Amino acid sequence: MYRFSASTVLAIIFLLNTSLAQSQAMLGFSEPSSEKQSMLETAFEADLKAANLDNWMQRMAAQPHWVGTNYGKENAEWMAQQFKSWGYETKIERFDVLFPYPRTRVLELTAPAAYQAKLTAVAVEGDPYTAQGDALLPSYNAFSTDGDVEAELVYVNYGVPKDYEDLERLGIDVKGKIVIAKYYGSWRGIKPKLAAEKGAIGCIIYSDPADDGYVQGDVYPEGPFKNSTGVQRGSVMDMPLYPGDVLTPGYAATPDAKRLERTQAPTITKIPVLPISYGDARPLLEALKGPVAPASWKGGLPITYHIGPGPARVHLKLSFDWKLTPAYNVIATLKGSQYPDQWVLRGNHHDAWVHGAADPVSGMVALMEEARAIGALAKKGNRPRRTLVYCAWDAEEPGLIGSTEWVELHREELQKKAVAYINTDGNGRGFLRAGGSHSLQALVGEVAGSVTDPQTGVSVKERIIAKQLTEGEKDEFALYALGSGSDYTPFIQHAGIASLNLGYGGENEGGEYHTIYDTYSHYTRFKDPGFQYGVALANTAGRVVLRLANADVLPFEFGQWYTTVDGYLKELLGLSESMRETVEEHNKLVARNAYELSADPQKPLLKPTKMATVPYLDFSPVQNALLQLSQDIAKLKVEQWPALPAPDRDALNALLMRTEQALTEESGLPRRNWYKHQLYAPGFYTGYGVKTLPGVREAMEQKEWAEAQEEIHKLGKVLQRVHAHLEAIGSLGQ
Repeated sequence: MYRFSASTVLAIIFLLNTSLAQSQAMLGFSEPSSEKQSMLETAFEADLKAANLDNWMQRMAAQPHWVGTNYGKENAEWMAQQFKSWGYETKIERFDVLFPYPRTRVLELTAPAAYQAKLTAVAVEGDPYTAQGDALLPSYNAFSTDGDVEAELVYVNYGVPKDYEDLERLGIDVKGKIVIAKYYGSWRGIKPKLAAEKGAIGCIIYSDPADDGYVQGDVYPEGPFKNSTGVQRGSVMDMPLYPGDVLTPGYAATPDAKRLERTQAPTITKIPVLPISYGDARPLLEALKGPVAPASWKGGLPITYHIGPGPARVHLKLSFDWKLTPAYNVIATLKGSQYPDQWVLRGNHHDAWVHGAADPVSGMVALMEEARAIGALAKKGNRPRRTLVYCAWDAEEPGLIGSTEWVELHREELQKKAVAYINTDGNGRGFLRAGGSHSLQALVGEVAGSVTDPQTGVSVKERIIAKQLTEGEKDEFALYALGSGSDYTPFIQHAGIASLNLGYGGENEGGEYHTIYDTYSHYTRFKDPGFQYGVALANTAGRVVLRLANADVLPFEFGQWYTTVDGYLKELLGLSESMRETVEEHNKLVARNAYELSADPQKPLLKPTKMATVPYLDFSPVQNALLQLSQDIAKLKVEQWPALPAPDRDALNALLMRTEQALTEESGLPRRNWYKHQLYAPGFYTGYGVKTLPGVREAMEQKEWAEAQEEIHKLGKVLQRVHAHLEAIGSLGQ
């Protein structure tokens, strides 16, 4: 495969696209409407001001503002006033949610030597925000259970399923032990979840310098990476089961809501878990003996990594103040001039673990500038045709709580009125990263071709494609599938509303994530100096919002959607075949008594038994449904839709905005019915990481063959429902 330099690829793409860029009508717009929309977007972009983002970040990130703080409430009230001044009808919706505040945090090495973990990050010179003392939130993992445990320590690498498989092959059991795992490899909440399932009684998570410290580059304040005292806070709520308030699963945390007893809440961890710095982790890891860790397990500390168990023994004691805490969502509405009951929703959270300059304020200020500029256009007579709803979510960090409670409260109305939800979160210098419903892929690709990258001068679409080509990937723009990790989750995976997640990054590396170092000082030095990519985000998301708001026919496209879903099915067919081949090869080797699980000749030969045969799975219900869908989509005359009579367009839009709901099933996924979507879900053992066609895929991965066949039939029925929906769309679009 040929590889080209980035500059060569950019030049080729620029020359090929320059003459074609403005020659076609926008998706969902007639040619006259496209011209008007193009002029509107040009005026919108011209009004975006980086200075506003800078000023607003200084204001919002001046003090810590986790959920329940006075400053968090002040930020919400201040944002509400800003939206109101820009012409939006604004309100604050409050939910009272369970939030644990750390009261006791003790971690000590009791054998073979004594060490008391400091559990405190140091202030750094030149960053006054890090010197705010008691105002800083202590480092902890929210929704760890209380506990007081002491046991031998075992190092479990990243603490993901494969690591426990390796431990089993080594004959190491974590039952009754405390495990220490590195951050990364999976979402943090999976680590205590798996450890508890394996019988561990406590979990410690640390940031290794190989992943997030001096191995990556200079540490703060000399560089952006994590120093030896930095600690990543974060929730360990079992969000793959359900996000949101742990006491009100599936319904909103309103004053009269029936709440679970805390001891009955299934998303609180079963064992205590605490995050620590690599400075505190080193004495614990140095005290371990036992087998030397495999090469892939070794980190960046100047020690020999051993697995244990012991002789290191640790004492972990945690307790929390479990109380209901107010969360404040800011909801700002700009009523549409023509379709007031069709809502384009746009959101970003405003709460942070500490100051949160990068996460989430960098995204929040971009949203605000976008909303301000659109409000200014409306005041000049360019009010959007559909209603815009701008949302600033609270309590995202503990578990997507503010957005989830709001969606659960308003789900019925949203399913009638929502066109789409566009989410952002942290933002920085680099490449456009866009994920979401693949019916929106064509729209986002068009918009990405209209936004100029601040560094290179080509479109952000051309830049990301150039990057892909230099890495040997496809020369096409595509959305990634949404797992979890931000506020789009309740919209797409629970309510079935087409959703997007947009942001820039890739050249903004650093170790500030969820630490006391995520400050205005750090951000403006290392993440996005001058807020150029904050403006790019406002420009990108704002154009998506404006096109959804003003299109003659909603700009959904199903050809690229079909190609993506068909690709997911091909992956499952390939997975089934590879699993079958693996089992057959394994059993042949066992039969010849020539199978060895370890390549290390010093380890004893193990005598494995035969693996159970992988049964045949009948994928025909999904294959037949997809064949029908391909025929449906081929008949759609999308380019003719904007020219239809107004009554036909209105009926068509009413169907288009509910297409995503056809992909949901009220019974949900096995063992987690909160997740309704049948194409996208966070993995049960990956957390943030997506599983596509999740019901079938996860049943196969867990070798639950009867369940896999049931999920295939369920998915086939869902796709048949989409077939009927597209037939109805096609009959209107003639």
